[in-house]
Amino acid sequence: MSESVFKGKTLLITGGTGSFGHTVLKHFLTTDIGEIRIFSRDEKKQDDMRHDLQVKYPVESQKVKFYIGDVRDINSVNNAMNGVDYIFHAAALKQVPSCEFFPMEAVKTNVIGTENVLTSAINHGVKRVVCLSTDKAAYPINAMGISKAMMEKVITAKSRTVDGEKTTICCTRYGNVMCSRGSVIPLFRDQIRQGKPLTITNPDMTRFLMNLDEAVDLVVFAFTHGQPGDLFVQKSPACTIGDLAKATQELFGDTGIRIIGERHGEKLYETLLTEEEAAKAIDMGGYYRVPADNRDLNYDKYFVEGRTEEKLLHQYNSHNTERLDVEGTKAKMMTTDYIKEELAKLGK
Repeated sequence: MSESVFKGKTLLITGGTGSFGHTVLKHFLTTDIGEIRIFSRDEKKQDDMRHDLQVKYPVESQKVKFYIGDVRDINSVNNAMNGVDYIFHAAALKQVPSCEFFPMEAVKTNVIGTENVLTSAINHGVKRVVCLSTDKAAYPINAMGISKAMMEKVITAKSRTVDGEKTTICCTRYGNVMCSRGSVIPLFRDQIRQGKPLTITNPDMTRFLMNLDEAVDLVVFAFTHGQPGDLFVQKSPACTIGDLAKATQELFGDTGIRIIGERHGEKLYETLLTEEEAAKAIDMGGYYRVPADNRDLNYDKYFVEGRTEEKLLHQYNSHNTERLDVEGTKAKMMTTDYIKEELAKLGK
């Protein structure tokens, strides 16, 4: 990671007490960054995080400032924005079943909250903003994915309203982050610890796999290379949920498997790039960059200019990406701090 870009700068992380915020701090706290602001609405998580940082980083923890607020309330966002250079916008409602039952709450946080953060960022002259989206925003079928798809539209629209030299706004989209809040892996671990069978919705369901460090790397890559309105995804392997369960049991013990059927709003596979996005995606090695469509509403001039060519590519989804078997899934799981710590407790 290039620290020079962040030297002496102030970084604001919305939703900063979550798994992503913790991992950003692990990556950045010992660098030459000036200040990291954690913006979230949960005072208990902030207090826990503060005490944890004071123990682990007695000196560097002084760089971290905490702001209680809610992205739904632009006044509280404004209070945290003065002097901010960069933003990682991670605040979200992301639990699929919860959003199915309370879709308007997803709209308030994921859509209106993003609008508030971006409006405030532009008004305060923030240089770069990277927003975090999800594979569920591509061909969405559930309220969480639909709200995140609308969030992406807000990001693209906002990026058009401001000079990129003043404020650059871009977006990342990624799949399941192993062992993050809401991940199924800690649930599987708890079920094994209690001697219960692992509950699986559909063993043939596939999901992309990445660890928290890769999630941060993706955001930093987007931060470094992003142009206004760009969308970035990481090329990620996938596995079936059945193989993920088997891999977890091979690591921690076999307690059997129970099929419980699909939950509200679940898909058989997830998509990181739609066919339309894949057609204009730029391969950047470990990542794809999808430039924003920055045409205006005067379509005639674009037709006259002859923008008619279309590349035909398949969508990029968890069924057609690299497929990990049980051994490959175990190896991928072993890249996470959580699995290493859990195995260490067992003396493995």
